[in-house]
Amino acid sequence: MAQIFDLSCDVAVIGAGTAGLGAARRALREGAKVLLIDDKFAGTMCANVGCMPSKLLIAASKAADHARRGALFGVRVSDVSIDGKAVMQRVRDERDRFAASTRKSFEDFPEGTLIKARARFTAPGELALDDGRTIKAKAIVVATGGTPKIPEAFSGLGDLCFTHETIFELPDLPKSMAVIGAGPIGLELAQAFARLGVKVSLFDDSETLGGVDDPHLQAMIQDTLSEDMMLCLGVTSRAHRNNDQIVVTYEGKGHSASESVDILLVATGRPPQFDGLDLEKAGIACDDKGTPLYDQQTMQCGTAPIFLAGDAAADRPILHEASAEGSIAGRNAATFPKVTPTQRMIPFSMVFSQPVLARIGEEPSNDHIIARASYGDQGRAKVDGEAIGEVQIVADPSDGRLLGAILFCPGAEHMAHLFVAAISAGLTASQMLSHPFYHPTLEEGLKPALREICSRVPSSGDYDRTSAPGG
Repeated sequence: MAQIFDLSCDVAVIGAGTAGLGAARRALREGAKVLLIDDKFAGTMCANVGCMPSKLLIAASKAADHARRGALFGVRVSDVSIDGKAVMQRVRDERDRFAASTRKSFEDFPEGTLIKARARFTAPGELALDDGRTIKAKAIVVATGGTPKIPEAFSGLGDLCFTHETIFELPDLPKSMAVIGAGPIGLELAQAFARLGVKVSLFDDSETLGGVDDPHLQAMIQDTLSEDMMLCLGVTSRAHRNNDQIVVTYEGKGHSASESVDILLVATGRPPQFDGLDLEKAGIACDDKGTPLYDQQTMQCGTAPIFLAGDAAADRPILHEASAEGSIAGRNAATFPKVTPTQRMIPFSMVFSQPVLARIGEEPSNDHIIARASYGDQGRAKVDGEAIGEVQIVADPSDGRLLGAILFCPGAEHMAHLFVAAISAGLTASQMLSHPFYHPTLEEGLKPALREICSRVPSSGDYDRTSAPGG
């Protein structure tokens, strides 16, 4: 006897974050009947606990840093004091406005689309909800996001241990803190708290920051960030609680030490959130970490009518990628069994340290031309009192075509988008130089590296060799 289901649809989407919203909206545009399932409908991770509250904290830290450096410009600020309660209150107030805006977007979905519940697989294409209802779907998109995990070495610390999901609830700034994990979240928050007057120590078992292998640029990154905080890299660490303090013990490079701090922030990553989903009943293959195997160009898991998107895919944990993956998954789920591959965007990521660290396209290798432009003496950077950092441009040695870039310099978050556009368009260094560079701008500082590429590519022809101040 055939099972009777309470609900049926063409596409069921589990998770209403950025990826899930993208999947549901795209499936609806394809004409599919969609059910979007989430247990909270609280808004996106970015708005609630990610991109936006962290940037609000960084904005406060930049204001403090600018005030302290006012004397460089002849602007005397007698006493820079940080009102920690006011800082954290603004972070929460503005964050809540962003989150409310994302929640309001749920109102645009057709009636009956939103299902407030937790879902789990009972068979391929079949779901059970925690309210007792069942769903039959022709295709399913898993967009359950990721969640911070606290390693065993940092368990049992109680209310003095935070993750990026709880740190913004601090009523006031602590006097000291340890940050475990030097990935994007750890780096950004460690520096932001430090520039707001918190004594910060950053711990990581890796000896490098930001995934940058080049020794010269890596040294520059570490030297810059160490001005704000203590860097403890290449160490193993653990912590225990001593009354109202956290004691972090770390060892590496032949020595060990300990440090007492007020709070500890664990920023060791966001593995996919599959708890309670019963993926083993979905009929799909998973890797040794329990993450489904899938095709990056279709987001399909094997040949099953199941698709993955966003942080659940554990591949490119970046908002614009989550949105793109959601759209790919939603379209293919709606048209299943017809599945259409999509060319993915070029890799593009940023760490919002100060200065920003941006990486675009291919990583430097011996097969490339690697040209550098220093910002230590760049005209506009000196004007702004921010003369620091470097840009590396990766190019094809046969024709000078731009393939990638690493930027650690003022204005990197904006100039990085120029490289995204140029690389996507297949521009060469000489073609880039054929466009105007306004004077005096930070973009002008890219010209020495572009000219170096041209000088090393015989086919570059005529190109701009002028060297105006700062460019």
